[in-house]
Amino acid sequence: MTTSIDTVARTADAAARALADVPPAVRAKALVVFADALTKNAEELIALAMEETGLAEARLRGELKRTAVQLRLFADTILDGAYLDVRIDRADPEFALGPRPDVRSGNEPIGPVLNFAAGNFPFAFSVAGGDTASALAAGNPVIVKAHPGHPRLSRRTAEVGAAALAAAGLPAGTLQLIEGQDEGTAMLKHPLVKAASFTGSLRAGRLLADIAAARPAPIPFYGELGSVNPVFATPAAIAERGPEFAAGLAASVGGSAGQLCTKPGLVFLPADHGLDKEITAAVAAEEQRMLDPRIADGYLHRREAILSAAGVRLVAPGSVRIDEDGQGWVTPTIAAVPLADFRPHPDALLGECFGPLTILVESPEGTDYAELLDTLFEGELTVAVHRADGDDVTALVRTAARRAGRVLFDGWPTGVAVTPAMQHGGPWPATTSGGTSVGTAAIKRFVRAVAYQNAPAEALPPALRDDNPWRVPQAVAPAGESAAWGDRAI
Repeated sequence: MTTSIDTVARTADAAARALADVPPAVRAKALVVFADALTKNAEELIALAMEETGLAEARLRGELKRTAVQLRLFADTILDGAYLDVRIDRADPEFALGPRPDVRSGNEPIGPVLNFAAGNFPFAFSVAGGDTASALAAGNPVIVKAHPGHPRLSRRTAEVGAAALAAAGLPAGTLQLIEGQDEGTAMLKHPLVKAASFTGSLRAGRLLADIAAARPAPIPFYGELGSVNPVFATPAAIAERGPEFAAGLAASVGGSAGQLCTKPGLVFLPADHGLDKEITAAVAAEEQRMLDPRIADGYLHRREAILSAAGVRLVAPGSVRIDEDGQGWVTPTIAAVPLADFRPHPDALLGECFGPLTILVESPEGTDYAELLDTLFEGELTVAVHRADGDDVTALVRTAARRAGRVLFDGWPTGVAVTPAMQHGGPWPATTSGGTSVGTAAIKRFVRAVAYQNAPAEALPPALRDDNPWRVPQAVAPAGESAAWGDRAI
């Protein structure tokens, strides 16, 4: 890299000051232009992604489309303006606690955001992905630390994105790219960077989170660190739709060579499920390439550790092959273990296995799934519940809501919908915060509230003015309305 870290940071800081004054309509249009540029350059970008990651063309085409849709969704979010959370309390001499000044608050951009790109989603969680889209939508410049697994794709995507944003009227430096582990760490420590995001391993995420917290001026760090994503199936659910369950499990575990943060890693089901043949038949026999040799090596060793644990048996043996270039080629592995063997030594099997492997935990009749979830798990991205009519899963669902950001029923956690209501995040260690990295609520991570008291109109941001030139929603408390606060019946 020829441009210094300090120069990149200062360029981003200058862009942040200029972006603060850019009207919402211009920022929204810029995101649409960015999305259009990705679509226009799809053939070139997808070819690069296939070469560098080994992911299938169909998967990458869908991911690029998702990335473009996500940018357009955030454009709509900007125009809607609700994320600004504008509140206006007009001066009130009759306020219940004494004369009240005019107080107005709203969310403002946090400043330059550093985004550590992910390797397993070269579009949706990389240079143009959700963290970049949400930070740009909030009005912040973004510095992306490229993932080493797809460097040429990262550079080309950054070129396409930066040119599109500039053509749409955003300031120079709105989107920049840096490369290298040391460069990423140095940028995380730079005082002009005001927030950071990350998608990756627990180990790397914790190291970066600690750096962000140890700065002289700590900054928010939004890390998505992976998850086991436990699945719980009742006896009635298996009896009612066992073959369908087996097929869904095989597809969810094997998709994208199991390199998904929402892959189901542990599946709790009745000990007498009788699905071995159905699962084996549903597992794909065609090899898939893993993202890179480092990922393949980690999967190989984790798989060996799991299969050598006490009580584990193979249902679908799967395979791992390392070629002459060190690339890993895999087919899905499904293992099983009795709950009686799993529970005394859960640490051997509880950690995430990044690759196409899952463990069936065969549980005797009467097993309290809610108690298992409560005692064995910390924080998860997802918990899935497979049930049948008449099953009372209330306790399990209540526990799942405490342990995960998304609770889903009769389905599989892979395939995260890009919608306003989506919550892709959970308690530690699934993420370092309760925020979401998918869906329009992700924008809230990159804004901060500022209140203005008795400010002259000309000093107020446009969103807080009475003439409301940005036409955003304003929650206004007129004078006199709050005189009786505290006297209402409870």
